[in-house]
Amino acid sequence: MSKPDFSIDPRIMESAKKEFLAQGFEKTSLKAICEDARVTTGALYKRFNGKKDLFCAVVEDTVNALNDFVEMRSSVKACDLPDDMLIKAWEMNESMLSWFHFLYQYHDGFVLLISGASGTRYANFQHDFAETMTTKTYEYFLEAKSRGLTHADISMEEMHILLSAFWTTIYEPFIHGYTWDQMEAHCELICNLFNWNKVLGFIIP
Repeated sequence: MSKPDFSIDPRIMESAKKEFLAQGFEKTSLKAICEDARVTTGALYKRFNGKKDLFCAVVEDTVNALNDFVEMRSSVKACDLPDDMLIKAWEMNESMLSWFHFLYQYHDGFVLLISGASGTRYANFQHDFAETMTTKTYEYFLEAKSRGLTHADISMEEMHILLSAFWTTIYEPFIHGYTWDQMEAHCELICNLFNWNKVLGFIIP
């Protein structure tokens, strides 16, 4: 019995990523992927159920890394933080740069999720990610309010709008192909633009 030739898998994945980045999911053809990878469509279908399955495989590492990173960043419960740390959680300089460092490591997969995923189960990635971050972030805000650290009245919907705008400033440099040096400069702009302590009405001792 002949053994399956797994040596072609990296070629398929690399070709698929290149085509998805250039064309987006909907305009990419499996034929183009196969021709670039120098494999038959039959060989591709032995490994993937179709184009959607292949796209999910290409972004899988990025999705898993994002989920792990978000979980790590939000693993500390707001109720367990002392007042000064709860306020500090909204400061952005080092925190924001760590986000850019992380996302830049998964640059291609992240770009596919935010700009090339129409037609896949990740089509609403930007909205869904903002929803996830809103839920986790709002817990911190409510905890701060319960302690009297802020008297601002901000609803979950308003927080979602704010965070959607915030994350758009992070997505766009990736869509526009910024270099890392440009990312660093942009990060400083974002930190100056979003003063969360002021927006959320924190009472700084």
